[in-house]
Amino acid sequence: MNLETSIQTIVKDVVSKLYSLELDVEQIQIQKTRKEFEGDLTVVTFPFVKAAKKSPEATGQEIGEYLKENNSLITGFNIIKGFLNLTISKSYWLQTLNYIRVDNDFGNNSDGNNEILMVEYSSPNTNKPLHLGHIRNILLGHSISEIQKANGWKVVKTNIVNDRGIHICKSMLAWKLFGNGETPESSGMKGDHLVGKYYVEFDKAYKAQVKELMGKGYTEEDAKKSAPMIQQAQQMLVAWENHDPEVYALWEKMNSWVYDGFDITYKGLGVDFDKIYYESQTYIDGKSKVEEGLSKGIFYKREDGSVWADLTSDGLDEKLLLRADGTSVYMTQDIGTAAIRYSEYDIKKMVYVVGNEQNYHFQVLALLLDKLGFEWGKDLVHFSYGMVELPEGKMKSREGTVVDADDLMQEMIDTARDTARELGKLDTSDDAEIEDIAKTVGLGALKYFILKVDPKKNMTFNPKESIDFNGNTGPFIQYTHARIKSVLRKAIELGKDIDKPVSEDLLLSEKETNLIQLLSAFPSIVKEAGQEFSPAVIANYIYELVKEYNQFYHDFSILREENADLQHFRLVLSSTIADVIKKGMLLLGIEVPERM
Repeated sequence: MNLETSIQTIVKDVVSKLYSLELDVEQIQIQKTRKEFEGDLTVVTFPFVKAAKKSPEATGQEIGEYLKENNSLITGFNIIKGFLNLTISKSYWLQTLNYIRVDNDFGNNSDGNNEILMVEYSSPNTNKPLHLGHIRNILLGHSISEIQKANGWKVVKTNIVNDRGIHICKSMLAWKLFGNGETPESSGMKGDHLVGKYYVEFDKAYKAQVKELMGKGYTEEDAKKSAPMIQQAQQMLVAWENHDPEVYALWEKMNSWVYDGFDITYKGLGVDFDKIYYESQTYIDGKSKVEEGLSKGIFYKREDGSVWADLTSDGLDEKLLLRADGTSVYMTQDIGTAAIRYSEYDIKKMVYVVGNEQNYHFQVLALLLDKLGFEWGKDLVHFSYGMVELPEGKMKSREGTVVDADDLMQEMIDTARDTARELGKLDTSDDAEIEDIAKTVGLGALKYFILKVDPKKNMTFNPKESIDFNGNTGPFIQYTHARIKSVLRKAIELGKDIDKPVSEDLLLSEKETNLIQLLSAFPSIVKEAGQEFSPAVIANYIYELVKEYNQFYHDFSILREENADLQHFRLVLSSTIADVIKKGMLLLGIEVPERM
């Protein structure tokens, strides 16, 4: 039982004795005492006033006096209007520290339930390499998965690869027309980069054709439909769906290049998947489900042969499910993928990590699945997150102006190395250690800067700001962890036994008490992050813990403290804080170095 729940139970018994008021524990409102007031936890007294037949202040005074006289946990109190601020005994906080330091599962809220939660993230197209936008998606998906594991879910991490469709055919066509047999080996390019190059080449040629047709008197709309490049790409898509041997072989070859490239990027980011689905397989099941819905009158066919869902009675519009030529759309694939997943796994909750520009898509998907008879349809979770930009503005794949994920990761590693050298933090390290630290710090800076922001908000990623060793950044947190580890190594060299429990009758400063309070909040922070689907809750908690520790480190002696019990307490406190920093950062997918 945590402290808040203990206080709720104690106060429930007190109001029952004093005022014959029977309440559920959940009705007792407890909150952390605001920093400007004395106390640790605050009880809201307004719900008891009517039964007490006294003012909120008098009611709080009576309850506070009773608690202080009858419970050793409470050593003091004060009243601010209808709020009773309670001071918790120092011995309780010392007992709490002793408990946390030996609890290897501290922060793990698993109740043994282990129901399956599936998280879909990344979801790349095989016509281009991963970019900055994908990085935010991937980091959010991975971190959410780790956080939900810590909250007792059995998580299945999945990826749906969009490996078919008109966009794929654009790259294939451009390579066929302009590639001259170029391969990753002959060009020295990563496979996904090479294929992305031809996606850009298609766009250039297509735009030139559109411009030429408009010069001949075509309207822009007619020119875009009539341009030979787009017509050839559409013909290629139809040929692919009909398993044309030549088109299919080209598709398999170019996709294999892309998968090899993706694997390198995923490994560099430190993320993985338990199951990968491919649209080229799932769209078939989707078409089957759409045809089933058509036969049942759930969907309808237009004169041109296209299949639609009429959702106007649900407050939405009409949604295309199959084109006139019989080819499928994203919605078709998503229906098929969902059906396959739920046939393979006993999924309790399905989470799609997809940007907020797809809000309407997932609103429609949930409704369509419900209409098709899937009980879980309306329970799908669209984890909708905001877009990420650079200070220079938005990125466009067709124009080749995206920030490539691989390039950005390498830039972060290089910047971390250069910054650390300028600050003299690598003076005693050998080359191998320098590279290891540069990678840990560079990628940590990238991940933390993205994950500390509320996922629902749009954000601007600034590489220079992210690599700062001060402020709310990954390197600042990593450096603090390394600093603590340095102190602990010195303590061990001096023969200090950090593993033994601390004395529970020490006189602690307010700063030391506050640090233990912050530590004790970690499990509830993990729970909140899971409920809110927000890694930012973890990130900003860790920053607050690190910021408070650095103030403590500046103001108090550790190894130079003459009181042996107090010195031991501060070493154990530091060690426990380092453990929680590491656990919290791992939930974000970030490593923390032992040395920096």
